[in-house]
Amino acid sequence: MIEKPFDANKMYNQIVHYYIDKKGLTKEQANDIAELVVKREKKRRICQNTSCGHFNSKHIRNEEQCLVFECNCRNFVKI
Repeated sequence: MIEKPFDANKMYNQIVHYYIDKKGLTKEQANDIAELVVKREKKRRICQNTSCGHFNSKHIRNEEQCLVFECNCRNFVKI
């Protein structure tokens, strides 16, 4: 199964708008929260194998291998 590519900009914008519109926070506060969440989500979606470091969307879970041609990742690691 191949995951959809992670769109950090879309997520960032959705979080900012949510905290401004629904929670009534300032633009700066909403930006700080969105930045932290996007960083955490990026880290969560990156292969934790030290020799790889590509996004999980570049992996085939069943085969546990990276789709990037030059990558030596044969041991898919997920948090």
